[in-house]
Amino acid sequence: MDATTAPHHIPPEMPQYGEERHVFELMQNMLEQLLIYQPKDPIPFMITHLQQDNDNVPKIVILGPPASGKTTIAMWLCKHLSSNLLTMDNLMAQKFSSLAAVAREHYQKMKKLSNTLLVRLIQERLREEDCIRRGWILDGIPATREQALMIQTIGITPRHVIALSAPDTVLIERNLGKRIDPQTGEIYHTTFDWPPESEIQNRLVVPAGISELETAQKLLEYHRNIIRILPAYPKILKVINADQPCVDVFYQALTYVQTNHRSNAPFTPRVLLFGPMGSGKSLQAALLAQKYGLVNVHCGQLLKEAVAGESKFGELIQPYFQKEMAVPDSIIMKVLSQRLSQQDCIQRGWVLHGFPKDLDQAHMLNSLGYQPNRVFFLNVPFDSVIERLTLRRLDPVTGERYHLMYKPPPTLEIQARLLQNPKDTEEQVKLKLDLFYRNFLELEEFYRQATTVNADQDPYTVFEYIESGIINPLPKKVP
Repeated sequence: MDATTAPHHIPPEMPQYGEERHVFELMQNMLEQLLIYQPKDPIPFMITHLQQDNDNVPKIVILGPPASGKTTIAMWLCKHLSSNLLTMDNLMAQKFSSLAAVAREHYQKMKKLSNTLLVRLIQERLREEDCIRRGWILDGIPATREQALMIQTIGITPRHVIALSAPDTVLIERNLGKRIDPQTGEIYHTTFDWPPESEIQNRLVVPAGISELETAQKLLEYHRNIIRILPAYPKILKVINADQPCVDVFYQALTYVQTNHRSNAPFTPRVLLFGPMGSGKSLQAALLAQKYGLVNVHCGQLLKEAVAGESKFGELIQPYFQKEMAVPDSIIMKVLSQRLSQQDCIQRGWVLHGFPKDLDQAHMLNSLGYQPNRVFFLNVPFDSVIERLTLRRLDPVTGERYHLMYKPPPTLEIQARLLQNPKDTEEQVKLKLDLFYRNFLELEEFYRQATTVNADQDPYTVFEYIESGIINPLPKKVP
């Protein structure tokens, strides 16, 4: 677009298309690959990259000291994510690789593998079809800063790095009970993870190098290296306490690797707030509008403004207001569509509350192209809603609003003249709550990516949770 003709009237479909199909990330990833590999002819390279469609496959590094359980966690992640586990042992064990044969011969002579040879083995393995399609998990690699820098230099960039941590005394004790199944490679423990099958028990062997002295030496070497490795992954690193049940460590690791990192893509928030009356939707919408410049769209207020402004829609709405009847969805959608299609909503984003109230309205909103990219359910217990609403009062003299518990009147004189809105009686509140919860489950099913927030706490704490949900990418659902 020509910048000299600004401001542009951008149709709402354009940013929605870009966000839904992750166009910015797609182009960014492709540019990264071009700069890393620098192909002579970029066009076929880009076509191949797009055909691979593997920008979101697992690319994980798991590090940790001896006996921290990193291999077990790596194997469980590999099975859960249907990915490929890469260890030094299985890289050297590749049958049809001449490079692996050289590596095995080198290892037999030197009892270790050179960094150059290891990195070449990794590079060769990652070019194979299964790693391209299903991703990879590196177990215990890189082991030194030199390896980390060499891996980065050839363009191998993990998306998630997990470092397990536990006290040395725990690790030494844990290592002494380690046993290995020579047939499957599965790791067991005499105390924490003993197999129930006698057949497996009988074939377990004690691995070499697990004595207290040998483990202490390995731990010393690990600590010396890890403090130089971790700074290479500042934005993608997650440290997990391994001194807890292995299942807990696994689920923390799984949750992390299924989390998207914050993107640099331009993002226009379209926020939908759900919650029963008294859950604080209006306050949270006002806070979001104030901090992020979003357009605060309150459906009920829009209808009142249309009537007050004597617009053509106001004339249609007026009779329903006079008879205290519900305004038809078709009219509400016309008023709402008119507001959401204005340029300030398209360019700055919006926060909508008070609509939709049922599944039909949600379908209507989506059918017109106004699809939210963040949805929050403000959850407040029934008793808390009753307490918040039935104790509200109004001073008819000054117009000041009070709450008998949270903001009591300063004098007995003011308290004596306070009035309660008929809508705030316990009977009316219960009727509205019943109506809300009757439609809640269907809306929750419709907006599956919605985030539930505990709104029965300080409103600024609630705001922090909502804010975090807006500025961070949506988490992937754990199966």
